[in-house]
Amino acid sequence: MVKLPSYLEALQMFCMCAFGQKDPNDGFGMLACEVINLVGKLPLGIRVMGSHFRGMSEHDWREALPSLRTHLDRDRDIVNILKFSYDALRDEDKRLFLHIACFFNLEPVDIVEGCLAKCFLDVTQGVRVLVEKSLISIEYNRIEMAELLVHFGRNIVREQSDSQPGKHQFLNKPIDIHEVLSDDKSDSGSVIGIDLNEDTECTTERAFERLSNLQFLRIFGKGVNPQSMNYISQKLRVLIWLGSEMTCFPSNFNPKFLAKLHLQDSKLEKLWGEIKPLNNLKCMDLRNSSNLEKLPDLSTATNLQKLNLSYCSRLEELPDLSTDTNLQELNLSYCSRLEELPDLSTATNLQNFYLSYCSRLVELSLSIGNAINLQKLDLSHCSRLVKLSLSIGNAINLQKLDLSHCSRLVELSSSIGSAVNLQEINLEYCSSLVRLPFSFENAVNLESMNLKYCSSLVELPFSMRNLGRLSKLELKGCSLLEVNQANINLESLDELDLSDCSSLKSYHESSTDIQELDPWIGRISRLQKLVLNGMKKLTSLQQLPDSVVELDASHCFSLERLDCTFCNPGIHLNFKSCFELNQEAIDLIIHTPMMNITEMNIIWKTEFTNHGRL
Repeated sequence: MVKLPSYLEALQMFCMCAFGQKDPNDGFGMLACEVINLVGKLPLGIRVMGSHFRGMSEHDWREALPSLRTHLDRDRDIVNILKFSYDALRDEDKRLFLHIACFFNLEPVDIVEGCLAKCFLDVTQGVRVLVEKSLISIEYNRIEMAELLVHFGRNIVREQSDSQPGKHQFLNKPIDIHEVLSDDKSDSGSVIGIDLNEDTECTTERAFERLSNLQFLRIFGKGVNPQSMNYISQKLRVLIWLGSEMTCFPSNFNPKFLAKLHLQDSKLEKLWGEIKPLNNLKCMDLRNSSNLEKLPDLSTATNLQKLNLSYCSRLEELPDLSTDTNLQELNLSYCSRLEELPDLSTATNLQNFYLSYCSRLVELSLSIGNAINLQKLDLSHCSRLVKLSLSIGNAINLQKLDLSHCSRLVELSSSIGSAVNLQEINLEYCSSLVRLPFSFENAVNLESMNLKYCSSLVELPFSMRNLGRLSKLELKGCSLLEVNQANINLESLDELDLSDCSSLKSYHESSTDIQELDPWIGRISRLQKLVLNGMKKLTSLQQLPDSVVELDASHCFSLERLDCTFCNPGIHLNFKSCFELNQEAIDLIIHTPMMNITEMNIIWKTEFTNHGRL
């Protein structure tokens, strides 16, 4: 059972929505209390009512209260509370509310705005109004409507003609949808949206013939006959069909108004042959259409923003994208037969580009340099990639670059230093990479560098000392690496992973079997996490910075002495399989206060008990 807030908590919640503070404004105290008495303590109702009264004068409050009493005097039913707020909306905002409740809940804001741009005067303003009224919220750029509000909105639509589903604007109930799609005699011209969230058997080819005004269609499953697309409305704006058995759209399919096309997990072999009008298309998602061999001409898709072709494993080439100048996101991950990329010279708005597991891709097109707004580039697991284009430096807004598991990558272009906004670079398992370019000194905003298992990497460039924001440096498994303390900005590091660096040398040491860490590690004043896992020859550990909250020294089989103390009361220690620790070191670990006793600590204690050390 959900616990309702106390009266005081309910009043404070209401005031936060109505006044932006926990207490009512001067002169509004009694009015606020009266609203709470009418509305009750249900949080959703409180938020909706608080948002409804926000910004009103005292006079407006007093004028609105009689109407609220009329709605709620007999009971405090939440539906009546929601209806009061809904009735106060402008007609345009009411329509938008119903569109979201019946079809667009949980959709990205930009997609909703794109799909409804031609249906409303100002979708952006309408969304803003519904947010202000607490009828929707925006979470992670997606529109979210509470389940209670979704049911409320759908009931309003259903009440338009409860006994005749064909006269509803939206159909959400499977039983209503089946009735409308199966009845080839009913008048269904009022239906503009269908959201079929579960399998419904509808084998008739003429299922959509009478739905002449259908604009929004979502189907999950295989129960609808693919041939029904022969009769689909030419007013269609959104088509989402997951698991479609259709292999190709019919020749008479007209996507003139189509803004969103999602056919994930489909049996598509191609979309269509001839050029189609795609001027309104904003988003195309064909992911996991594993039979898809080619795309049609997309030259008319001048407003296309997102194109997802991931897991289209038979796709060998892409059409010309030079006219798709508004493209912001292109996902080609797991297109394992793709060998060449199209010319991206006009992709000046491209922000996210995903190419992971394009295993036949040898190089990145020179035209990538024209993607001046590119923020994220993922080339992970491109196992044949040998080098990056010199033009990559022109992508000055690049923030994240993932080249992990590019096992044939020998070097990075020196132009990478021009990516002054680069924050994160992942080179994990780039086993052929020998060195990093000196130009890294210009990547002044770099915060994280992952060089794990770069087994051919010999040294870090001297220029890395200028990376004043580098907080995370992972060097695990760099078996040939020599580290010079002068090459690293010690003041900025929070996390340093040196585990399995079997040939680690400091700037003055010559031994390849390191037995103790160089003192410079103790001077990394912001260091929070230090990983030494697998340093098998390490015999002692000197004083570490007080900032350290996690130390992983597991599998340091020769570790005997801890010439240090652990001052941080929340520290997490891992000395698993360190069987050579002397008694003084064991006592230090046991008596160090730790915030969490984890499974690893328990394993460590069990091991030492079994070895007769505890």
